[in-house]
Amino acid sequence: MNNPAFHNKKILVTAGPTREPIDPVRYISNHSTGKMGYAIAAELLEQEAEVILVSGPVAVTLQHPKLKMIHVTTASEMYLACCRFFEIADAAIFTAAVADYRPDKIAVQKIKKSDPCFTITMTKNIDIACEFGKIKRRNQVSVGFALETNNEQAHAIGKLTKKNFDMIILNSMNDANATFGFDTNKISIFKADYSCTVYPLKPKKEVAADIVHETGILLAMKDLQEVEEMTRDYESMYQ
Repeated sequence: MNNPAFHNKKILVTAGPTREPIDPVRYISNHSTGKMGYAIAAELLEQEAEVILVSGPVAVTLQHPKLKMIHVTTASEMYLACCRFFEIADAAIFTAAVADYRPDKIAVQKIKKSDPCFTITMTKNIDIACEFGKIKRRNQVSVGFALETNNEQAHAIGKLTKKNFDMIILNSMNDANATFGFDTNKISIFKADYSCTVYPLKPKKEVAADIVHETGILLAMKDLQEVEEMTRDYESMYQ
């Protein structure tokens, strides 16, 4: 059943990993496959939303008339791509596993194994979701992900507040058959009021439906608030 909250809405989704080059043949990355982000994008398209999918390098594919696909490699490229569309987006779902750091210098030629060891100095990447949280409009919805290995709930709530999310999805590396590489996932959803809903292990398509459903509720609430504010402004003009 289609959710009218998504009709003609523009939703920005980030997915997959980023790759930070060390030299022409090596890079630093993570195990993200993009399956969760692509499943969310697919569910949004089924709900008749217009989706802008900014994807790191993945093996999965997605095609749809209402899909605008943007392929990127590095965290900087992902940020710049999102900058083009965040302002017009009604909601942003930051699913991508973005590298926190990148090599300070990229070797022009392949690094040879002449020395028994070498050191890579790392520079912090821009925190994409945090930057957009600073400029988010009141009628925009921002959804984040937290993949944690310890103190999971505390870290997730910290990100929820710091990055001005309306909702954050917590994954734990301690859950079997969840997170990177699996076709299933187990999540907990925290809202801005710190309420929490814990979901059982499910196929990622079903997990995506849960996340999109909750995002739709937030969008509908924002739309209602906007109408109420416009009504109050109109009434005050004619009092």
